[in-house]
Amino acid sequence: MGANTDFNEKQIKILQVAETLFAEKGFDGTSIRNISKEAKINIAMVSYYFGSKERLLESLILYRTSDLKSQLDSLIKENLEPIEKINKLIELYINRINSNKGIYRIIHFEFATNKRDLNFESFTELKKGNLKSLEAIIVEGQTKGVFRKDIIIPLITPTILGTFFHFHMNKPFFQNLLNLKTDDLYNNYIRTNLTKHIQQTIKALLIYES
Repeated sequence: MGANTDFNEKQIKILQVAETLFAEKGFDGTSIRNISKEAKINIAMVSYYFGSKERLLESLILYRTSDLKSQLDSLIKENLEPIEKINKLIELYINRINSNKGIYRIIHFEFATNKRDLNFESFTELKKGNLKSLEAIIVEGQTKGVFRKDIIIPLITPTILGTFFHFHMNKPFFQNLLNLKTDDLYNNYIRTNLTKHIQQTIKALLIYES
């Protein structure tokens, strides 16, 4: 299906069921038959729409992540100072990942083992597009003389996401350490304290020391 992200109602139903099963049972532990049964859609129809399980996963990732580009494009055009744009970008990233944990668990944990190569063309293009948006904000800050000139831009995204994923992968430890007894308290901590901490970290990397 390439980079086409216009899915019909049946396809969306299949993608949502696949997302739940992949997150619960893992990619290898889920079959097209499982997805078809759970979605109550004929197995031949699932194969017709997506071909293979790998193609279905590609479509799922594009379905869940492609609208980020348009949100980033809007952010670039907003009448804000570069550091405010960076802060909003971090908020956007953290909120999206935290509310779409299923797909990000699949992307970051299934594929961390290198069992499968996720560098299919459309996903790579998407990541490059997101990086270009970040680059545009940083270059604007550099042109205005607010951001340092020696920033390694491709390392900014892993700095943001790496902090979040380390926190999330050690959820029981941090819940106990920070007394976040419920999921509401935990998610609220991510939205407030953790997001602010990441914003301060990135600001320290970008801004000239006074």
